[in-house]
Amino acid sequence: MTQRIKQVKTTARRLALLIVLAASGLLSSAQQGLTLEQSMQIAESNSPAMKRTRLSLIRSQENLNAQNASLKSQFSLSVNPIGYSQNRSFNDLISKWNSVKTTESFGLFTISQPIMFTDARLSLVNRFGYRDSYSEYSNSTTKGFSNSLSLNLDQPLFTYNRTKLQLRELELALENSQISYAVQLLSLERGVSQAFYYVYQQQQSYEIARQAFDNMQKSYEIIKNKVDAGISAREEGFQAELNLATARSDYENRQVDLENAKDEFKILIGLSLYDDIIVLPNIQVDTVQVDIALAIDQGLANRMELRQREIDIEASQFDLIQTKSLNEFRGSLGLSIGLFGDNEKLGDVYANPTDNEDVSLSFSIPLLDWGERKSRIKASEAAIQSAEISLDEEKNDIILGIRKVFRNLINLRNQIDIARQNVTNAQLTYDLNLERYRNGDLTGMDLNLFQEQLSQKQLSYTNSLISYKLELLNLKIQTLYDFEKKEQVSPVMTLEQ
Repeated sequence: MTQRIKQVKTTARRLALLIVLAASGLLSSAQQGLTLEQSMQIAESNSPAMKRTRLSLIRSQENLNAQNASLKSQFSLSVNPIGYSQNRSFNDLISKWNSVKTTESFGLFTISQPIMFTDARLSLVNRFGYRDSYSEYSNSTTKGFSNSLSLNLDQPLFTYNRTKLQLRELELALENSQISYAVQLLSLERGVSQAFYYVYQQQQSYEIARQAFDNMQKSYEIIKNKVDAGISAREEGFQAELNLATARSDYENRQVDLENAKDEFKILIGLSLYDDIIVLPNIQVDTVQVDIALAIDQGLANRMELRQREIDIEASQFDLIQTKSLNEFRGSLGLSIGLFGDNEKLGDVYANPTDNEDVSLSFSIPLLDWGERKSRIKASEAAIQSAEISLDEEKNDIILGIRKVFRNLINLRNQIDIARQNVTNAQLTYDLNLERYRNGDLTGMDLNLFQEQLSQKQLSYTNSLISYKLELLNLKIQTLYDFEKKEQVSPVMTLEQ
């Protein structure tokens, strides 16, 4: 119920702001009103920075998908429909030169299955072909079909599992891309919020300058009537004209600043420069109680940069594993069993099959590398220690940043109260002196000073409200906890494919 009341109040405030802006001429029928939430939605879809980060995330996801696909059974078929060769070579067996003419066709079908658990590869290979061969030595021709079916196993020994390591590296790369996307999204929220409120500042400056110009026009009419009636000196009329021209110039300058700010904001969120917009902020500030201990705990538990540093450490450990494999003692085991058959008739290919077996065991034994492996291992270990130091530094930076934001919030709350009172005092002072001006007890130059003072106090109040809102956002980004809603922030981590 309380939440519903807050939503009604927020809607009412925005409606009131629309009415005020429409009455002041800032909001025309062609203008598009944007809230901060709407601006973020547009920026998330259209911002160039988010588009690049999204593409990086897609690339990491697809690389991992490809690696997972490569771990499944791979089927391949290669076909050589026709091949012809004619060679004359010296045959050592008969100590004569011999010419051979061969025509053949064959196909090779392979099923290959990686075994991630042991980093082995199991393959089933079938080679079927037809050969027509003539030999000059025997003056005979051999024709017939042949088929070779074999099951092969290649198993690395005494080394690390490259398949598992590569898969884990891609998983970490994807997680890092997801974190980068979420961090970029939070960074975008900060940038959009700052630009959004800057546009609002310019809108307020424009409105304040317009009010000052209207006030100066009224005071000019007052002094002009007095000068025409001979009640006031002509010098007062000249000063009033100068004040009016100055107010008009300031009003026009504020209009230029507002249009420039809107153009920069549209580029940031990805809107067309030809769209006419106006921002509709919820600038009301409610007192937010912040528990500094809770804020630090949430920051250390939730900040994604810490996970990125942990990923860096794990990646450095992978580098160490790969470095240790340099000039290492390792082996390789190869096993192959199969059947071979040949015959002039296709149906009798396996009438008299022949068993084929092959076993091979090989070792790579390093002898002397002049200390290369040892030095590279030390360099990798130093990189791990550096990554661990970066993790500790990141934790300290998070704590320091949260403590600074907490102190700033306390200070800004005090500044808002002071700025609000200053506006009230400046408005009362201006009203009193305007009456004195009407009675002829105050010069136009003095009244202009009071008008400038009122405008400055109004701008200071607006700026203090904006600073507080931005610092609350900064606290949410620093802790990934929303103290206004009293709930954790869950940034977008993945993209729907």
